[in-house]
Amino acid sequence: MKRITRDRPLSPVEAARSLEVREQIAEELPDLIARHQERLAALDQLDELLSQLKAAREAKGLSLSDLTELTGMDRSALSKLESGRRANPTVETLVRYAEAVGKRLVVALTEA
Repeated sequence: MKRITRDRPLSPVEAARSLEVREQIAEELPDLIARHQERLAALDQLDELLSQLKAAREAKGLSLSDLTELTGMDRSALSKLESGRRANPTVETLVRYAEAVGKRLVVALTEA
């Protein structure tokens, strides 16, 4: 990482503004970190769901090609979904996959 240096000292106004920004960051940082941790937990839940869908497919003895026929979805898209390389699948995609393997997707709302 390249270090950035100033060619002159900060003026009193610039120093005050810099201090104000640093204090604001220090105040907001714990909340930002907590929100980031919640987001990571949600992504872990998605990874778990995808693992369950893949396990259900394998338990039924279905190949990705079979799933392609059942869902009408592209084989490579299904492969990316199972491997987690498709970062943000739609609910419709998850519902179609679940139905194809004899499952039902249930979405719940909980307190944050």
